[in-house]
Formats: sequence, structure tokens, C-alpha cells
Amino acid sequence: MFTRRKKILFSILIIFLILLGSLIGYVFHLYNQTASVFSDSHEDVGRTNETSPFREGDIDPVKDNTSILFIGVDDSEHRDSEDSRSDALLLATFNKDDSSVKLLSIPRDSYVYIPEVNYSTKINHAHAYGGARATIETVEDFLRVPVDYYVRMNFNAFTEVVDALDGIEYDVPYEMEEMDSRDKQDAILLQPGLQRINGEEALALARTRKYDSDVERGRRQQEILKEVANKATSASSLFKLEDVMKAVGSNMTTNLTLPEIRGFLSYGLDKNVLIDNINLAGSGGYMENGGWYYQVEEASRAQIQGELRNHLELEPLDGSTHDTEDADRHAY
Repeated sequence: MFTRRKKILFSILIIFLILLGSLIGYVFHLYNQTASVFSDSHEDVGRTNETSPFREGDIDPVKDNTSILFIGVDDSEHRDSEDSRSDALLLATFNKDDSSVKLLSIPRDSYVYIPEVNYSTKINHAHAYGGARATIETVEDFLRVPVDYYVRMNFNAFTEVVDALDGIEYDVPYEMEEMDSRDKQDAILLQPGLQRINGEEALALARTRKYDSDVERGRRQQEILKEVANKATSASSLFKLEDVMKAVGSNMTTNLTLPEIRGFLSYGLDKNVLIDNINLAGSGGYMENGGWYYQVEEASRAQIQGELRNHLELEPLDGSTHDTEDADRHAY
């Protein structure tokens, strides 16, 4: 016959087992949903062996240093989806040995050579010329580093993910009035200071350029992505991840498979992971064709190339004729 204390302990144990069983069931359900999302969203790059020409063989995110190019596009019903240009480009490199990530924001107006069309123009045009493949090839040509994976998301995914997480905390740098994702003018009104912002507000902050510059815009995008990542990997967001998966679902394409995604889990689970934001130095101005471009300083491009290659533990560029011709091709 149970004593009162034993009954209490037994009751607590039963409650714990019920909660544990529910959690296991939820995790299993979430795993299946994640598998479905990545299966439905999978789209190969469309290049030989689906491998970067800067790689000598296949890679495995579980044991190798890798890279992912994040491509943000605006293909909403309010814009011409057949001519969509990338609105945001962020290249992340991952180093397994020291559990670190380097996040490079590439200004959308950067004047670069686009292999797809064999001439130089704004880097965000590459997506309109040939989708993810043309964008990847342009970034690889510009930075001389492999792009192993890509994730392309539209604005709906971004706003819905932030909302699914019940917003993020962000220190708004200035008072701002911006359009929303439906192009409604001055629909977003924000005051400066630390506050919780929703998906539409986060998107407006990530997109605006009229208050500072394209470089500062890139820094804001890096900071906002870090806040989203921190919120998504926090214990408080565990039961919100199903809504996050639903938000991502129809708004994303990627060449990542679920087994490959597992290779990146160590970064998300490591509380000491180091995320280093890096940026390309340069200046904006009009060129002879009348267009406004961001002209990346050659010294900065070379420095970033070396930093990324070192982070991926690749051999340094040897200054060969090929690299010299590449530098000439990017001259202004």
C-alpha cells in the first residue's frame, strides 16, 4: 500500500512520462514534417555532378567545411516573378574544427562579371538571367570560393517565419516609415530603440536603403538573421518549430537534403558557436552607362577571398594568370 509520499512521487513520475512521451511524439512528427518540406522544396543546381568546380570531390557537412548561399528574392504577386532579381545575398561558410560561421553580405548593386551572360552588371541581375545556378556561378567567380549549397526564399517565408516565432527582439537604429511586402506605402512605422518586431517590420528593416547605405543594409540583414537563428534555436521556440516549417514549406527551394541538414545541427546546438559578420568595402556611384553601381574595392575583394578560403581550409590563391585575368575582368 502506497504511503502519501510515494503516491505523490508516483504521480509526478506518471506526469513526467506523459510529457516525455508527448515530446517524443512531437519531435517525431516534426522530423517527418521537416523531411516532407525538404523533399518538396528540393531543386538541384543543374551543374556537372551537382558539385562546385572549386571542389575536387564530394563533400559531407558532417565532417567537411562547407558553404551555403542564401538568396532572398521578391517574387510576390505584386512583381513580375519571371524577372525576379535577388534582393539579398548572404554567403555563409562553416568550419567544423572551431564551430564557427562567417557570414558575408554581398551588396545587391555590386558590379561584377556574370558568366551566364558573359558581361558585367549588378550582381542581383544574375538571378533573373538564370536563377539559382547563375547566381551561384556569379558568386563563385567573384569570390573564388565554392558555393556548396543554396537556400532561396521569398519574402513570404521570411515574414511568416518571424511571425511563427512570435517576433524577434531588435534594436531599431532610427525612426522609419517603409512600405510593407504588398507595396503599401508607409505601412510600417517604427521608432528607434530595442523592441519586439514582427515579420513585416523585420522585412522592412532588412530591405530599406534610404536611411543609410547598401553596406549598412547588409549589416542589418546579418544581424536580423542572427536574431532569427537565436530565437529559432532557443528552448522557448521548440513548440513553434512546426509553424516555422509550415512557413518555409512552399516559399523555399534548396539543393540541401535532410541528411545533409543534419550536418549543420552541431552549429545550431553549440551555444559557443562563433558567427563573424564580414563585409566588402567599396563605394557607390554612376558609371558611363548611366547606371548606379556599388564598386567593390579590389583589395577588399582579395582580402575577403583569402579569409573565406582560409575558413574553408582551402589552398590560398596562387596569383596565377587565371586569377590575374579575373581581377582585370572585375576592374572598373
